[in-house]
Amino acid sequence: MPLSDPMIFNAVCAQQSHEHVVLSFAARASDVLRFASIDRIGRDENGELSGFQRPQVAAHIREIRDYLEKPNSVLPNPIVVAFIEGVDVEYLEGGLARLSIDMSNGAPGLVVDGQQRLTALAEVGRDFQLFVSALICRDEAELRRQFVLINNSKPLPKSLIYELLPTVDDLPARLGRRSEAADLTARLNFEATALKGYIKQHTCPEGIITDTVMQKIIMESLNNGVLRDLSHGQKGADKCVRLISNYFDAVKRVFPEAWHGQSPVSSRLLHGVGIQAMGDVMEVLAQRANARTIEEFYDGLQCLKGKTAWTDGEWEFDGETRRWKSLQNVNRDVALLKHYLVTIVKADQRRRRKAQPVPLFETSEGDA
Repeated sequence: MPLSDPMIFNAVCAQQSHEHVVLSFAARASDVLRFASIDRIGRDENGELSGFQRPQVAAHIREIRDYLEKPNSVLPNPIVVAFIEGVDVEYLEGGLARLSIDMSNGAPGLVVDGQQRLTALAEVGRDFQLFVSALICRDEAELRRQFVLINNSKPLPKSLIYELLPTVDDLPARLGRRSEAADLTARLNFEATALKGYIKQHTCPEGIITDTVMQKIIMESLNNGVLRDLSHGQKGADKCVRLISNYFDAVKRVFPEAWHGQSPVSSRLLHGVGIQAMGDVMEVLAQRANARTIEEFYDGLQCLKGKTAWTDGEWEFDGETRRWKSLQNVNRDVALLKHYLVTIVKADQRRRRKAQPVPLFETSEGDA
C-alpha cells in the first residue's frame, strides 16, 4: 500500500463530550508512528515555544522495551493520539466506527500521552498491537489543553508504588533491588522489631521515619555492604531484618532522649539526614567490629555519646559549625554528617585494635 494512501481502522466510539470525538482502536507501533508524530518541546531562534512532549528518558524506554520483549508481556494502557484535521469518521451501528486517516500530507496526528511506551515498542521485534485512544480536537489550543489535562493528573506516590513492588514478579533490575529493600522495610515495620510502627508507609501513615529513606540505606547495604552477603545466605532476609533491628535497638538505647517521643522535626536522628548517616555507621560497625547483636552495636556506638547534636546545640564539623536543626535531607548535608560520624567511629575502632594485647607465642616443650 502506498504511503500516501489513507490508513483505515475499525474503532469503538465513546460518548463522552459533544465537543470532542473519542475513539479507540488497535494498531501496531509502526502504524502509529506513520500517522502520528512526537512533537518535542523546544524553542526556536526567537525564543518561541514549540511542541509539548518532554525529552525521551532512555533508561525508562529501555526498561519498557526489556519487558515488552518477553513473550508474556502485555500493554493495556493506550497511547493517546490527538488530531486536529486529516481524519474522517464513519459512524456504524452499535457504537462502532470506521476511522480513515489521510496520509497525503504526512502524519496528521500528535502523540499526547505514551511517547515512551510507543518508542520502546517500536524497538521490539514483535508482531504486537497496542490500544490507541484517538481524540479529535477543534484546534491546536484545544489539543494543548487536553495534553496538559491528561498529563497533569496526580501520579501515584512513589512510596505507594515501592510498597507494592514486593508483590510484583519479573521486575527490571533497578526495581528488583528496590523491591527487596521495600520488603525488608515492611518487615521491619510490621514484625516484632525495634522499628515496628516507626516507618511511615501508606499502610502505616502514623509512622515517623520516611520509608524511602530506610529503603535507601538498605539498598546501599544490599549493593555493597553487610546485607549483601547476609541476603545471599540461608534465611538471608531474616538475618538482614534481625541485624537492622538489633542496630536500631542499640541506637535507641544510646540516644534515648533523641529517639523516644521525638519526630523528624524535633530530632535529626529520626530525620532523613540522620537515618542515612546512621546507616553508614551501621556498616562500619558491622564490617570492622563484626557487630551483629544489640550489645555489640551498643558498645560500638558509645564513642558518639556527647558528640552529637540531634535535638539541640551545634555540630562541630571540620571548619564548619552548624545549628542542629539546619541539617537537611540534601546530598551535601547527608555527606557532611556521614563523614563526621563515620570518622569518629573508625577512629574509635582503630584505638580499640591498638589497645588489644598482643598474643604471646606459645612455645612447645621441644623449644624450651
